[in-house]
Amino acid sequence: MYRASPAGRGARRPGRRKGRAALALGAVLILVALGVVWWLTRPPTLPSIPPRYLATVQSATKTCPELSVPMLAAQLDAESHWDPRADSGQAQGIAQFHPSTWAEWGKDYTGDGKADVWNPADAIPAQGAYMCHLFKQIKGIPGDPTQLALAAYNAGPGAVLKARGIPHIPETQNYVKRIEALIPKYTQTYAKQISASPSPSGN
Repeated sequence: MYRASPAGRGARRPGRRKGRAALALGAVLILVALGVVWWLTRPPTLPSIPPRYLATVQSATKTCPELSVPMLAAQLDAESHWDPRADSGQAQGIAQFHPSTWAEWGKDYTGDGKADVWNPADAIPAQGAYMCHLFKQIKGIPGDPTQLALAAYNAGPGAVLKARGIPHIPETQNYVKRIEALIPKYTQTYAKQISASPSPSGN
């Protein structure tokens, strides 16, 4: 009977090791592929109100019945992505107030003696108050009141009144569409936030 020499037996061992390495590599590649598929097909992460601003947004929406927490949250998201230091060069703060608008609507809501556009505790309530004013301004204009008030916040109430609707300004039209797309998402996440909160919350 043929018996392999020690040298022959040893020669087959690298082949076995290569086979195991190939199997391990194949398993890794399969796991990577599965991870890529999961990443590409995973449900998108929904936006939510940063917890530090939740109570402020809830309070701001009590200014008038036309406001809701998801709507104001979606507007803040579209304006600044919740960045209190946002500065476009023309608008400032988390609610992106133009300096002239802030001069009229900015108030010291915190009681620290300063109406600070960079302080969300001042800017968000001012945003709510200004939006309530805009809802009154656009009354009587045909169309969806929320869309019209949002358009007035972006383009100014004069532009909406002159157009008798949403002005034909691409930036304003995209602004309104973006917020409308965000409202249902914030509605979902806000419902979860208040259900997880032990304290009573607003609308």
